[in-house]
Amino acid sequence: MKRIIVMMLIPMMLLGCGRTETSQNGGEAFSTEEAEVSHSAYSISESTALSTDNDADENNADVEDETVMEEIIIPDMDITKKDLPDNEAIAFVEAMKLGYNLGNTFDSYVDGSQMADLSYETAWGNPKTTQEFIKAVHAAGFETIRIPVSWHNHVDEDFNINEEWMERVQEVVDMAINDGMYVIINIHHDNHLEANGFYPDDDHKDQSLEYVEKIWSQIADRFKEYDDKLIFEALNEPRLVGHDNEWWIDETNSDCISAIAIINELNQKFVDVVRASGGQNASRYLMCPGYCASPEGVLNEGFVIPTDTEENKIILSIHAYRPYSFALESPGTDTFDLNSSESVSEVDSFMSSIYNKYVSKGIPVVIGECGCVDKNGNLRDRVNWAAFYTATAKSYGLTQCMWDNGQFSGDGELFGLFNRTDNTVVFPDIINALVKYSE
Repeated sequence: MKRIIVMMLIPMMLLGCGRTETSQNGGEAFSTEEAEVSHSAYSISESTALSTDNDADENNADVEDETVMEEIIIPDMDITKKDLPDNEAIAFVEAMKLGYNLGNTFDSYVDGSQMADLSYETAWGNPKTTQEFIKAVHAAGFETIRIPVSWHNHVDEDFNINEEWMERVQEVVDMAINDGMYVIINIHHDNHLEANGFYPDDDHKDQSLEYVEKIWSQIADRFKEYDDKLIFEALNEPRLVGHDNEWWIDETNSDCISAIAIINELNQKFVDVVRASGGQNASRYLMCPGYCASPEGVLNEGFVIPTDTEENKIILSIHAYRPYSFALESPGTDTFDLNSSESVSEVDSFMSSIYNKYVSKGIPVVIGECGCVDKNGNLRDRVNWAAFYTATAKSYGLTQCMWDNGQFSGDGELFGLFNRTDNTVVFPDIINALVKYSE
């Protein structure tokens, strides 16, 4: 087992301004006004990681009253890898290894008012994205970066995308591509009625199909000469926002049945538009979700994988903040016990179901979002979760993308992993566990 000594400095308390709102399905916490975020300082170096308890005592004698010592152990995970089909699609997903979400950045939006296009990138409290930050993410062990993008604040009445916004999205995509990363871009927070984008019910079906067609026509044209390390994802968590079944499927409910069918149509429209745009898009890997991007969204009998002119180039996209009581629920539980079925069974259950229905048959799947929030400094449990979740995903042939919204304090969803101001890792122990078991 790898032993790491973590220096957890007691954070200074900062007063911040701004209102925080959270979603129920994970990781979308944001501030609608500029807010000052305090970062709990966790530092680690190679020499510290290899030091003994005596070394630690000697090195920190002068600051004994200001630091708290905690020994964090990355657990040994011995999970047998399942048989994986020998095909290009499964190999492609495996090569993506470990993903990172640039959350609360290009997905930021503000309803009811209009700001300058480029101001949205920082509207939810994170700094402007830099090449140095992208390099830091890659150097930490993430081979893939998902860049969620909301478009509805950046289009005219005919859904034409403002050039300034498109150029900035392309600039950040180029940062990651030029550093050798896989990149995922999508349509993100354009699902609620106020966005006037897409909404999967009968009343908004025609508009939704038009929105998907026009937005993806423009994105596809802009990026059609990029190689296959750029992946397009149709939609983020398509669902009936505000409905009683927004976050869970009732296959007997007529609204859910209709929504599932419309999402199938939206996915098909996406595939058809991208393929027709030519260039590298004719054979690019494309990601498609089911209802609310949950595992159940692609496991239910109504979900249909889009037909495609290319063989096995559709990657299914799922989001899974599980076990929910630990990963996301507030208050839920702050404990993840590797020896408790209550902790581990929910993760193994959905991954096993996805493997049996899709991966074992050669159909690739990516967990586009996952993570676990910081609950009162439960670092040891989050490391245990990171090790188990990643090792289990890898055993089933799944690649995961961690959600990072840049949040470290306050009442929202605290998914922060990196300090984007100085490009440093805030929780190296968690990332060490992720990287270790994503290989």
